[in-house]
Amino acid sequence: MQLGVTEELQELRDSVRRFLADRAPISRVRELMETEDGIDRAVWEQAGTQLGLLGLAIPEEYGGAGFSFAEQAIVLQELGAALYSGPYLASGVLAATALLASPDEGARRDLLPAIAAGEVIATVAFTEDDGSWDPAAARLAAVKAGDSWRLDGHKSFVLDGGAAGLTRTVLPTLDQTRKLARLEFDGVQARLIGSPGDAAAVMDRVLDVAAIALAAEQLGGAQRALDMTVEYTKVRHQFGRPIGSFQGLKHRLADLLLEVESLRSAVTYAASAVAEGSPEVPVLAPLVKAYASDTYFHVAAESIQMHGGIGFTWEHDAHLYFKRAKSSELFLGDASYHRERLAARIGI
Repeated sequence: MQLGVTEELQELRDSVRRFLADRAPISRVRELMETEDGIDRAVWEQAGTQLGLLGLAIPEEYGGAGFSFAEQAIVLQELGAALYSGPYLASGVLAATALLASPDEGARRDLLPAIAAGEVIATVAFTEDDGSWDPAAARLAAVKAGDSWRLDGHKSFVLDGGAAGLTRTVLPTLDQTRKLARLEFDGVQARLIGSPGDAAAVMDRVLDVAAIALAAEQLGGAQRALDMTVEYTKVRHQFGRPIGSFQGLKHRLADLLLEVESLRSAVTYAASAVAEGSPEVPVLAPLVKAYASDTYFHVAAESIQMHGGIGFTWEHDAHLYFKRAKSSELFLGDASYHRERLAARIGI
């Protein structure tokens, strides 16, 4: 298993960072917060055509670039650092992983090329009104209707569901940079992917990969929040000296750095495990998601505190990272949920 950032991965990181700084700066993120779906279609298209990000981890035989999850984790870190509001996690990770994990070769060939090209935006609708992520708790009804299936019911907290061609309600959220929706399925005609009974194993794989993907995104956000805080402590003066020169703040920042670097090691290892098809993934996924949730929230909360009163204002970006940290903590299950999941999987 290869760990660390190679020259090629660093080049990928730099190119994504430059693209986001130019095409999706925080000022644009704030504008998209006021829209229904939060998607800048032009930037989304350019992310595919210019950088090839949308099909990065999709095999070449399905129209993708054929890279691994290790490369995708680098991209996710940069998207998290920029608070990018496009549907990359939904389409490039959730939906693509579901298709790749499915035994349905026809569905992969039919659907993945359009996802890789950015021609369609896909997501996975699996969450109930109570926030349950457990596939066994699904209550949406699917009934065979001739050659197709009919869906009746609804799904809540659907990531980027505001762009769906269904009856939809965009849900109010703490984090306005990440759009969630409730989708109504009232006699919707659907195509079955795979065979009846396949879904549980597929969804276990999807949720494990998504948890590690989200942890990579959380790492990027935590690093950016920490960097922003360090820079502020260098320029903010009290008693004739930068506040960052005070021992108390130095120690707090050092502790945050240790947490972020520990998370980086965990994410890097977990991403490599996904890339290499390691059997460790089911154990690593809940472990790294729980740690990422705790770390990002702690760093973002400390960032607010160290910025003082300005950190609470709408004009400052610190509160945006705090809100994303909280929404990411809860999305796909909070730290307690994943610790229980980890305990169950290792038999304690």
